[in-house]
Amino acid sequence: MTRPTSSAPSQRMLRVGEQVRAAITQVLQRGEVRDDIIEATVISISEVRMSPDLKIATAYVTPLGVSDHSIVIDALNRHAKFIRGRLGPQLRQMKYMPEVRFRDDTSFDNYKKIDELLRSPEVSRDLDGDNDEQ
Repeated sequence: MTRPTSSAPSQRMLRVGEQVRAAITQVLQRGEVRDDIIEATVISISEVRMSPDLKIATAYVTPLGVSDHSIVIDALNRHAKFIRGRLGPQLRQMKYMPEVRFRDDTSFDNYKKIDELLRSPEVSRDLDGDNDEQ
């Protein structure tokens, strides 16, 4: 019997992703990573997406108060193996410890663009036109 394939993550992938996100957050909050860039930056981890086999965890991060996110992302990726090793106590129920990859979270930029579009004069004019017809 073949399983239907879907692009949506399974409940297990979502649950494990949230556990990995919490574990990475704890490692960063405790200051276990000895790097000047990481220690000096507040890092928000918005989401962790797991691969279907749960062996790769892609963490989407937003460095707060930093104009060039790539510097912080590169520093996190340099220390990814160390961070993976520090996740062990929180994720000991997993058969394999996932490889951690860090990516820049661009969703906030997308939200900002949508907000700017909704506040633009053209959209306001169209919305005001709908109210006049009623």
